[in-house]
Amino acid sequence: MMFGAWGNPDIDSCAEIVDIYFNTPGPHVFDTADMYDRGTSETFLGKILHERLDSHSRDSYVIATKVGNPFDDDPQHRGLSRRWITESCDNSLRRLRVDIIDLYQMHRPDPLTPLLESVTAMHDLVEAGKIRAWGTSTFPLQLLNEIITVCRDNNLTPPVTEQPPYSILCRGIENTQTGISQFAIENNISLIVWAPLNGGWLTGKYTSETSPAVDPDDSSRAKRESDHFDFNDQNMRQSKTDLVRRLTTLASEHGMTMTEMALRFTISHPAVATALIGPRTPEQTRDLCSVAATPLSSDMLASIDHIVTPGVTVNPRDNG
Repeated sequence: MMFGAWGNPDIDSCAEIVDIYFNTPGPHVFDTADMYDRGTSETFLGKILHERLDSHSRDSYVIATKVGNPFDDDPQHRGLSRRWITESCDNSLRRLRVDIIDLYQMHRPDPLTPLLESVTAMHDLVEAGKIRAWGTSTFPLQLLNEIITVCRDNNLTPPVTEQPPYSILCRGIENTQTGISQFAIENNISLIVWAPLNGGWLTGKYTSETSPAVDPDDSSRAKRESDHFDFNDQNMRQSKTDLVRRLTTLASEHGMTMTEMALRFTISHPAVATALIGPRTPEQTRDLCSVAATPLSSDMLASIDHIVTPGVTVNPRDNG
């Protein structure tokens, strides 16, 4: 599993979470972004990892971060222009206290910047030794295809990863018309999937009658974006509740928790390299890290397919 750091405001809690994660089998990968809590996530992560260099050398883990989404209210601090990619990378290096970022990702597409400019900026960061590799996050199939073409035609470093949403309830990457999974396999792009628990729905803690309290500043995505995962849509909540009830029964029949089945489902896909988890407490970290990182059986995957059709996303908003 891959550890995602959104911006827990308690650095002591963050440190405990990192220590728990380090005590699980590797590889250890930390994913953050420049705009998570306006740089605080990177700052906390950099400090915590720097303080553990004696026990965990820099080459024993991977640091991934992102650029592109609005960093703050300044309109110059967003997008994928060459200027902002370069400036933001330098800022991330400083906050993370490292000389090189292992994986630098375009957070979302930027329709205002020419694709060649953005891709060239990433290529130049690789050549300058500031990043080892680069990737994308929640980019549609057509745009990924354009990126690969631009890289090939201009002899530029291509992306090695894409970070799409993917879960039992959000299977858009499998769609034969618009999904990216087959394209990723054919172009050596590893998928790092986010929201493998669909905002908490696949833990079984939410139903049509329960939902998290809305808090736009909370580190929980379900609380920040209550409409994104259907907590403001009673009909969709009921649909998901019915599906989760059937999925929970299936998991129980196979001696698993709903969470374990959901996480193992994502890594069962041949295009998926790892699933991104975002625990906010030490207890959640222990629970999520205890899940065996092994694929589900073909029979169990077939049973899941009978409940949620491959390629179908229950609510299109979950596609990102």
